[in-house]
Amino acid sequence: MADLDPAPRTYPPAVTLMRRIGADDVPAAEPATVDEIERWLLTGALLESDLLVLFATLVGRLVAAGLPLDRMSLHAGTLHPEIYCFTWQWMRADGLTDEARVDEASLQTPAYRRSALYRVIELGETVRARTDDAAARATFPLLADLAAQGIVEYVALPLGGAGQYHNAATVATAHPAGFSDAEFVALRRLLMVFALHVERHIVLRIASNVADTYLGRAAGGRVLAGSIKRGSGQAIRAVIWMSDLRGFTGLTDRLAGPAVTMVLNAYFEALAGAVLAHGGEVLKFIGDGVLAAFPIAAGEGGEARAAAAALAAARRALADLATLNATPPEDLAAIDGWRPLATGIALHLGEVFFGNVGAPDRLDFTVIGRAVNEAARVEALCKELGRPVLITAPVADLLDAPLDHLGEHPLRGVAAPVSIYGPAG
Repeated sequence: MADLDPAPRTYPPAVTLMRRIGADDVPAAEPATVDEIERWLLTGALLESDLLVLFATLVGRLVAAGLPLDRMSLHAGTLHPEIYCFTWQWMRADGLTDEARVDEASLQTPAYRRSALYRVIELGETVRARTDDAAARATFPLLADLAAQGIVEYVALPLGGAGQYHNAATVATAHPAGFSDAEFVALRRLLMVFALHVERHIVLRIASNVADTYLGRAAGGRVLAGSIKRGSGQAIRAVIWMSDLRGFTGLTDRLAGPAVTMVLNAYFEALAGAVLAHGGEVLKFIGDGVLAAFPIAAGEGGEARAAAAALAAARRALADLATLNATPPEDLAAIDGWRPLATGIALHLGEVFFGNVGAPDRLDFTVIGRAVNEAARVEALCKELGRPVLITAPVADLLDAPLDHLGEHPLRGVAAPVSIYGPAG
């Protein structure tokens, strides 16, 4: 998905805009008391499944209640290999509510270390400061920027007692008197109730992140949707990708464990990244191997599109691997004895079972079937035939690309020889 244009706002490099809604995208808020908003948080708000919409709706109700809000933000931690937290930002000036992700790199920036959010998230403090307070501005440089925007008072406070997911909220006002004590108490009271919603939504998002990271997006989605019984799943037709790193045994003999892990991660990033970039689903890392699938979409031309995507992914994987060999990152360049990395990739078409397999209390969500076994046998021919990519006839017949016919080859466990092709050139 293409990056969204953050204009009229700006975000630092470690923050990426994901979604945006305006005031017309949420129900119009009727004037209400603080007690009525609290009752809504404990009842009707439970029905909203989208935290972006829920946050924007809450802001609308707070403004309709007469609270002098000009800016409000929510920051919720997550469990993800690259993302530190998600943030939601509303501003009266443009009427927009944004959802963005904050990468781990942001934690190393001076701006974060000198922000009120650092004090809230890391130390559990509550920060309440006026932007015309010289001492506060010296402590938190953001206040000077807010003052230039007309903000008079800024508040940042933790959400949730334990702080397990590093959640926080901020509110700011341009009212000349700032927040009254009664307004501050009301906001804090309502945000403490809202914190329960944040915890609920973030737990669900963390579950989705973990499932997607360890199972893949398609399998993770099925598991979270309730497909967790042994044997549950479905038969699908797909182009199966099976790949293997050449010379892995020798690599483990030459390098220490941490170095092997670093090399494997770079190798998997090249191959899995290519699969994902072309719409495939990485199902499993098997030692130094990758099992992936390009499911065939319903409708005319689905098989041809899956085959073309699989071949394009194979070409990109080889190109990215060549780049890795030629210009590795500094940490890999400092390791001797791992280059050049080479791989073998087999592409095969068939019907497989996509679902849960295993013991009753230890399941794996994967693909099994004759097509998977045959793909593994074809991949083993890559070294013998001296080709990095081998394609079986059912896939080759779907491709509009020049191919070399490499002959008929017997496969262990397969009755008749299989016709094998490779990309020309």
